[in-house]
Amino acid sequence: QVQLVESGGGLVQAGGSLRLSCAASGTIFRINDMGWYRQAPGKQRELVASITSGGSTNYADSAKGRFTISRDNAKNAVYLQMNSLKIEDTAVYYCYATTWRRDYWGQGTQVTVSS
Repeated sequence: QVQLVESGGGLVQAGGSLRLSCAASGTIFRINDMGWYRQAPGKQRELVASITSGGSTNYADSAKGRFTISRDNAKNAVYLQMNSLKIEDTAVYYCYATTWRRDYWGQGTQVTVSS
């Protein structure tokens, strides 16, 4: 079964940067949108950023100007470059991919921003 596999999370100081990566373990045909959600302890999951197959992007207000989403359609991969990280960015980050048939989700990667 094809899965999305994330990497790049970790512990970073406030003001630092991290780059999250997410790639499919096999071939997924005709992916539409890809993106990233996050969930902090005690909070609901929220959309961080998304990107269409054509490259149009959408960001949460909290991510604008600091995060950049990109994708590689040939690799069925999506990336999230996170700069100027804040303590409130601490969360588990989940990537996703949508197709006409179903949605795919990653297992989540922890991002912890310390002061």
